[in-house]
Amino acid sequence: MLKIYNSLIRAKQNFVPLIPGKVKIYVCGMTVYDYCHLGHARVLVVFDIVVRWFKTIGFEVIYVRNITDIDDKIIKRARENNESIQVLTDRFIQAMEQDSLALGVMQPSHEPRATCYVEKMIAMISALVDKNLAYAASNGDVYYAVHKFPDYGKLSGKSLDDLRAGERIEIDLYKADPLDFVLWKSAKPDEPAWHSPWGKGRPGWHIECSAMSAHYLGEHFDIHGGGQDLQFPHHENEIAQSEGVHGHCSVNYWMHNGFVRIDNEKMSKSLGNFFTVRNVLERYQAEVVRFFILRAHYRSPLNYSDQHLEDAKHALDRLYTALKGNEISDIKIDWNDIRAQTFMNAMNDDFNTAEAVAVLFDLAGEVNKNKSEQSASLLKALGGILGLLQQNPQDYLQYGLLSENKGLFSPEEIEQMIQKRISARKNGLYAEADAIRERLLDTGVILEDGPQGTTWRRR
Repeated sequence: MLKIYNSLIRAKQNFVPLIPGKVKIYVCGMTVYDYCHLGHARVLVVFDIVVRWFKTIGFEVIYVRNITDIDDKIIKRARENNESIQVLTDRFIQAMEQDSLALGVMQPSHEPRATCYVEKMIAMISALVDKNLAYAASNGDVYYAVHKFPDYGKLSGKSLDDLRAGERIEIDLYKADPLDFVLWKSAKPDEPAWHSPWGKGRPGWHIECSAMSAHYLGEHFDIHGGGQDLQFPHHENEIAQSEGVHGHCSVNYWMHNGFVRIDNEKMSKSLGNFFTVRNVLERYQAEVVRFFILRAHYRSPLNYSDQHLEDAKHALDRLYTALKGNEISDIKIDWNDIRAQTFMNAMNDDFNTAEAVAVLFDLAGEVNKNKSEQSASLLKALGGILGLLQQNPQDYLQYGLLSENKGLFSPEEIEQMIQKRISARKNGLYAEADAIRERLLDTGVILEDGPQGTTWRRR
């Protein structure tokens, strides 16, 4: 039985789908005004794993991950760059898709852009106004009246009194209550705007997810996910909007992945301590980054450093080294195998990839010790569920650390030097052969002599 930690009740629950054999998932995606950083990468990879595991255990999955392509930050960045919002957002959507593909993240079932669903948002705002849960202010904005939704704060565990006492609240003279949040923003000069019952304007950020999730998944669906930073106020406000309109529960399970941290501080653009996925992929293979993310449980903080990436690389190297030289054709999984059962139990325990990865290392140890083809096949198959270990081992091991490969011997040059070494050994020139080995070793290339000849990998 799959158990999921539900942020709404702060405990693990058995997963019971609304429709047997089918799961509907909505995840808050990127606001596309810049490149993806590692915090975004974690969301992409974590929920990719969730989708992969549901498919592995036989579920039909409908997975929606939205794109926010209209927002204050987007408008500001387009002005700074002296370019149109369309050009800006198209460029960063393309970059996001490239980063996602590099990290082995499968495409969602649907990836809606907010600007294509403004009419749906207007309809939802109108319904909230009709239900007296929202009001139009004198400045043309429309606000949600949080005190009229009795359950406000149930996701974050914060009461309205606690919020008023402890939160920094931006003063807005047009709000009936400082905690009220904007649903519709009146048009400002030189900003994108749509016609609405309250005049020209554009939607607030929170309403887009309520409208798009209902459009694709219905008024009530299984799982809503996102980063921990979205729990309040974004997801709290989504609950107020969706349940306010529909009059019933909209999501059964809320999932939130933990922060990525740098020197024990949350990685964020506002703090200036973020690393883009592209920065990191200049130095490390994308699979190393994916593996780095999956070594930690998704709800735990993920501490980024060069050393942690190095550790992840060396650990992944060990798994690929175990697979090297094994001809694996049959990669079906026997779920009666105790190692496969342990892997399944880990994944069914709130997608515990940290424990699942430990099974991979146990299998690698068996392969190294017993040269077991069965263990090697299972290692590759279970790795595939996590989106790992699907490269040719020799190709992976020869790739090495990208930043260190620059200016070093190319694969073709290394092969030529190996042939020179073989020739030297045949002719009894052992000092010359040893000198070639040492020269390669000095540049991080390790030669391995075996019955099938000489192979190489980067250190």
